[in-house]
Amino acid sequence: MARIQLNTPDHFVFSTNIPIRITDLNYGAHVGNDAILSIMHEARMQFLKKYNCTELNLFGVSLIQADTAIIYKSESFYGDVLRCDVTPADFTRAGFDLVYRMSHAEKGNIVALAKTGMVCFNYEHRKVSAVPQDFFKLFN
Repeated sequence: MARIQLNTPDHFVFSTNIPIRITDLNYGAHVGNDAILSIMHEARMQFLKKYNCTELNLFGVSLIQADTAIIYKSESFYGDVLRCDVTPADFTRAGFDLVYRMSHAEKGNIVALAKTGMVCFNYEHRKVSAVPQDFFKLFN
């Protein structure tokens, strides 16, 4: 079976701690794959908030999640706290990746590595938009 590979940077520009809720568990009594995606979404929203942005207003454009890749590394359980590191990477004219590293806040072991491909979009004109220079300049 071919496995996906992700290039994860050494440095992340944002970190937050997210506690595991009982509703994040699956029938195996550990965090489910769907919950990891929800935790990534929460981390993304907190990352954007740091820069006074949202998914609907990133310096004047909106964001659409075009793709997702997740590599599961270890289990996490109810009561654990995940440290979620986020950083933008691989900018193109109209998008960029957000790379995530989720690790057990106490033990430090990596729970998951992931990325979401984000596309800038203008909902008023129903068209893809360029990455705002004000956002790009924050990281380059």
